[in-house]
Amino acid sequence: MNYSKVQITGINTSKIQVLTEQEKTELIRRAQKGDKAAKDKMVMCNLKLVLRTIQPFLSRGDDPDDVFEVGTIGLLKAVERFDVDMGVKFSSYCVPLILGECKRYFRDGGALRVSRSVRDIAYKVFKAKESYIEKYQKEPSVDELSEITQIPRRDIIQSLEAVNEPVSIYEPVYSDAGDTLYVIDQLSDRDSANNWLDEISVKETIKKLPQREKDILYLRYFLGKTQVEVANSVGISQAQVSRLEKGALNKIKKQFELP
Repeated sequence: MNYSKVQITGINTSKIQVLTEQEKTELIRRAQKGDKAAKDKMVMCNLKLVLRTIQPFLSRGDDPDDVFEVGTIGLLKAVERFDVDMGVKFSSYCVPLILGECKRYFRDGGALRVSRSVRDIAYKVFKAKESYIEKYQKEPSVDELSEITQIPRRDIIQSLEAVNEPVSIYEPVYSDAGDTLYVIDQLSDRDSANNWLDEISVKETIKKLPQREKDILYLRYFLGKTQVEVANSVGISQAQVSRLEKGALNKIKKQFELP
């Protein structure tokens, strides 16, 4: 089913107005001063962002309208908390909040039983993460979360992994030009402990990349944009996007090369 042009809760998202960054800034300023009409317009004009962000959660069996509603809560929080003077795009701030609401929704009704102590750690970490994003308009690293919460880095990683919702190995994670990448395509033949360590290594490697390379990977593999769309977003040519993307992926691959 194509969720990019659908009617969810009575709204035809294919006809939603696209706002410029300047228009978003003005609406957010007015909304945060109590202008309900501005807040409603800002939310309405960003529903497509909610739909794009909740895509990974729509194959888990829950009613799409319910997941959409949860994602919209994240959008509302973003409109209320976004600092327009930080020089960060609204979408970059908003997406983590939408994802956080969806993960909390599925975590609270999750299929796996997790110990109370682990859930308490995860809850404390999620709250610290939300506060950090609200203050700095960016995602914190595991080390920063450890410093804020005074929880050992290893315990933070284990708690977050424990409360993640299980997914099918045939769930699509990326698609471009008809080529779909599934979870199973990302699995190796090594044991699960090594897979887990590899995932952590990838995340740490990405954090060390230059900002432009991180932005390109985010747009390409998180938001699913084509290289042409990425080029338009960051203001460079498609050939430059291709070169920077390939370079970033090679840096990540080098972490797993055998000596």
